[in-house]
Amino acid sequence: MYLDTLTCPNCEADLGFHIISRRFYGIRAGQTVIDGQTWHACSNRGWSCNWLVRDDAPAGRCFSCRLTRRRPEPDDTVAMEKLAKTEESKRRLVLQLADLGLPIVPWDVAPGGLGFDLISSLSHGERVTIGHANGIITLDLAESLDDRREALRVKLGEPYRTMLGHLRHEVGHYYQNVLLTDDEAWARCRELFGDERASYKDALSRHYSTGAPADWHTSFISEYATMHAWEDFAETFAHYLHITGTLETAAAIGIHLDASATNLRDIDVIPLESYEDEPVQRLLTDWEWMSQAFNRINRSMGFGDLYPFVIVPAVRTKLGFIHDVITRAPLTGEEQEALALPQTLERT
Repeated sequence: MYLDTLTCPNCEADLGFHIISRRFYGIRAGQTVIDGQTWHACSNRGWSCNWLVRDDAPAGRCFSCRLTRRRPEPDDTVAMEKLAKTEESKRRLVLQLADLGLPIVPWDVAPGGLGFDLISSLSHGERVTIGHANGIITLDLAESLDDRREALRVKLGEPYRTMLGHLRHEVGHYYQNVLLTDDEAWARCRELFGDERASYKDALSRHYSTGAPADWHTSFISEYATMHAWEDFAETFAHYLHITGTLETAAAIGIHLDASATNLRDIDVIPLESYEDEPVQRLLTDWEWMSQAFNRINRSMGFGDLYPFVIVPAVRTKLGFIHDVITRAPLTGEEQEALALPQTLERT
């Protein structure tokens, strides 16, 4: 099963995803019973949400759907089709955040809470700027069109551009303010990423007029990360999510590198579903070798590298900082369960 599966590929029965157990269940008449309790299909199943909700979920919407603050009008059928694809990426993001134990306070629960405005620049000629402000992440649904997104990727000289990538980058801005809670953490962050209090407007103008420094690759994960301290943090955070998300998937389906059967490394590489209790060195070493294998697989199909980036020592240090702040902020069991239930999270 894939995370976006709606029906069983064998018997065509309707399926729903139970976020607490991370399992799929067959549903009839829009509901199923799990451990003696009735669960219902999310009220947004019509646009491909496959999550299950409790009886008292507000408006019958799952936790992920409740995070969407704005969306296209129902009669905008083209935009609504693209919304379904973007919501799929958002559910994958929310599930990963939950797996990492990160706090998620919805936009309608507390000021600065996490929310998403998913709107299309193609609907009414309205310009949509992808970004983050005070907890609200705005995405342009037009970028779910492959040709449009690819054209922008080429124009901007980016090696990677996806809707999930946008989500992971923008949520990095959100978590910079959520996870850095004391002067010591901010001081270390500024030491590694730069001072976020510097003028963003000036940095933006400078970046698009002169580009990244010639030696950017010695200290940054991408050219865009050089623009401003905020962007360096968000880019690095996104790559932490890329790495942990891909390794978790590899571990879940049993992919590993057998030293006796490969020419990559002289010891086995066995990815983990969670690196919470591991040093960042283990995470990055596993990724170094697994990403080489994934890149080879992609090339054998005529595609570019799955992970077309180089993690230099300076970036390893930055990823170590991200690893530390994330592993220090796990949700309690009750908060984890609240991601599936209608109760709101109390952590701020």
